[in-house]
Amino acid sequence: MTSEQPAEPDAPEEPGSAPRHAGFAYALGRSLITPLARLLYRPRVEGRDNVPLEGAVIFASNHLSFIDSIAIPVAAPRPVHFLAKSSYFEGTGFRGWLSKTFFESIGAIPVRRGAGQAALDALDLQRQLLDEGLAVALYPEGTRSTDGRLYKGRTGVAFLALQTGAPVVPVGLIGTDKVMPVGAKMPTMKERITVRFGEPLDLSGHGPAGSGRARRQATDEIMAAIHALSEQELAGTYNETPAQGTIEKIKQALPHERR
Repeated sequence: MTSEQPAEPDAPEEPGSAPRHAGFAYALGRSLITPLARLLYRPRVEGRDNVPLEGAVIFASNHLSFIDSIAIPVAAPRPVHFLAKSSYFEGTGFRGWLSKTFFESIGAIPVRRGAGQAALDALDLQRQLLDEGLAVALYPEGTRSTDGRLYKGRTGVAFLALQTGAPVVPVGLIGTDKVMPVGAKMPTMKERITVRFGEPLDLSGHGPAGSGRARRQATDEIMAAIHALSEQELAGTYNETPAQGTIEKIKQALPHERR
């Protein structure tokens, strides 16, 4: 386990620029899309009182479907921001405008895929949002679970919490994979989802953000809280694509901190 600073897998579209949030599209989306989604999909929401209404907060959730990033802002009692692929904002014509407007309206901020410095830039963007006293939503598993199991958490979320002091609100999403399975183009209205907000976690007792042990222990506490809310079967492994080639297989087999 290393003491390297962990990072998220995305980078901001314009490294070093201030986060773009709370614009007209977002205000309009929160006033129109949120009540409409609640009316159509009738989500069951539990534990809303656990969410701090002011100050920086990190929502750490399981990840089952594309609509997870819509379900959390719709259910939360305060605005929530999350990172989304920059390609959603770069389309042309009416469809491109519609996509960009929709994602801005639900609090998404564009990022580009990347590793190394690109990933550190993405982490910095999330830290800027927290420094402004805002709420961000992240998925410790890193990517969607395609088999419904809960995978081991990567340490980027814990690093962010330990570095900023922001409390972590664990979130358990149930049924989003049935409303919109992987590969589906449109969600169905035949199913209902449940969004459970757990009690805020103060992770400072695990130690400083620069400690690999502290990050790992904090991550495990986050994932245990998510598991209690989502009631998923535990996978016991990281959710990562199969290694291609001998070198990548060796890298995955060696003990190291998943960032």
